Amino acid sequence: MSKRLGKGLDALITSLSIKEDDKIVEIPLAQLRANPYQPRKTFDDEAIKELAESIREHGVIQPIIVRTALRGFEIIAGERRFRASQLLGNPTIPAVVRSYSDQQVMEIALIENVQREDLNAIEVAIAYQAIMNQFSLTQEELSLKVGKSRSHIANFLRLLALPDEIKEHVSRGTLSMGHARAIAGIKEDDKRRELAKLTVQQNWSVRELEDAVQQTDANVKGTKAKPKAKKRDPYLEQIEETLRERFQTTVRIKPNKEKGRIELAYYGKNDLERLLEILQANA
Repeated sequence: MSKRLGKGLDALITSLSIKEDDKIVEIPLAQLRANPYQPRKTFDDEAIKELAESIREHGVIQPIIVRTALRGFEIIAGERRFRASQLLGNPTIPAVVRSYSDQQVMEIALIENVQREDLNAIEVAIAYQAIMNQFSLTQEELSLKVGKSRSHIANFLRLLALPDEIKEHVSRGTLSMGHARAIAGIKEDDKRRELAKLTVQQNWSVRELEDAVQQTDANVKGTKAKPKAKKRDPYLEQIEETLRERFQTTVRIKPNKEKGRIELAYYGKNDLERLLEILQANA
């Protein structure tokens, strides 16, 4: 068990171990329900199938841990074994019944997953927020409980303010925690969505995305002192939109009497090369 667990949580996780003198009972699957504080919202179907095959051959080697509920029992540890047994159509599963408070159940579910199964970043953030809300904890208090720094907690909680489509990318793994942190540093949701889309399309590394974010910040800072822009020609705005769709990047037309220029924004060397390929293909 990790030495970074908060005080008391190491004892809680240790309490999930099966001891020789524990009474193991067979509980009907129909009497079991999932832990409502379980932060993991998705389970790997293939992994569950593999576990089911192992159970078919060897049985459930490690009993699950449950507590009594108003109706039946609530799973504290062992939901994957429960799901695999359901898949096999087994009527019962071996279990040990223990007593835990709601706070202990939530803490166990969070710590067991974070320490052992690596939830995706959004699931971790949701779990952190849930336990803070449920038990009125500050970020500092939660950091002590889970043995993480307050900045670690804060970085995850910032992800919850991201647009839903970006959070979905993080949940699916198409954007990493590093990508999400870089995007979270941008204030405007439209720019967040734009950079997230480019990151996925161009398979940017975190470093490439961070370079794009810095370029965005530099552009914003450089335009703060400029006077309010005049009302733009709707015709030029329509052309910008057409070019934006064509090149999948920010496009700006800057007219000057009878002439002007068109600016295409790029975010990193790979994106520049992508734009050059499109321009050369249409030359």
